[in-house]
Amino acid sequence: MKKIRTLLVTFSNNLGTAPLTAFRGAIIEKVGRENILFHNHLSDEKFVYKYPLIQYKIVNGQPAIYCLDAGVDELYKLFEKKTWIIDLKGTPLKLEVEGLDLKTNTLAISNQQHTYSIRRWQALNEDNHRKYLALSSMIDKLQMLEKILIGNILSFAKGIDWHIEEKVEVKIVDMPASKPSRVKDIKVDAFDLTFKTNIQLPCWMGLGKGASTGFGVIKEIKNKQSS
Repeated sequence: MKKIRTLLVTFSNNLGTAPLTAFRGAIIEKVGRENILFHNHLSDEKFVYKYPLIQYKIVNGQPAIYCLDAGVDELYKLFEKKTWIIDLKGTPLKLEVEGLDLKTNTLAISNQQHTYSIRRWQALNEDNHRKYLALSSMIDKLQMLEKILIGNILSFAKGIDWHIEEKVEVKIVDMPASKPSRVKDIKVDAFDLTFKTNIQLPCWMGLGKGASTGFGVIKEIKNKQSS
């Protein structure tokens, strides 16, 4: 069992045509690149290979910042600034907070099954993508995706210093829909699907590649829970 805090901050600002990555970059420049949790880079060439504790989202069409664990305290580096004006691709934008949702989450493995949706999940790297396409059976493809999803969950647990000794179970319960997305002008496949698992996870967190920039966002489907 593990208890962590999460904080979802939504802004009433309209990003217009600017991508979420531009919003992320503007926030990073505002707080200063010395604050590593905002971007997970030691330098331009060195990346911190750890689950991101500060993530950038679009929630109901609005920009948002989602923080977990130590990221909750780190966000005060933004709030303590004298002005909240960021530079969004050359355009000044004054941040206006619309909502703050601070929660304490109890994470645990149990016999209860929790149902989640996951959107724009980048499950496959280049090597796994070839293996996935080579599988002729949909059952085999689903099993491959389930193993990858379990790996993503374990990476998240490791990132918040939660050592899971029990077996994590994942079952994809619908046919995954693959949708093309763009990351830095590169076309990638991202999945929308629903899964059940025996682990309680915080809503709005990201899983998989691009978790810090709006990919792999999960939300619990409460009316489909089963025990």
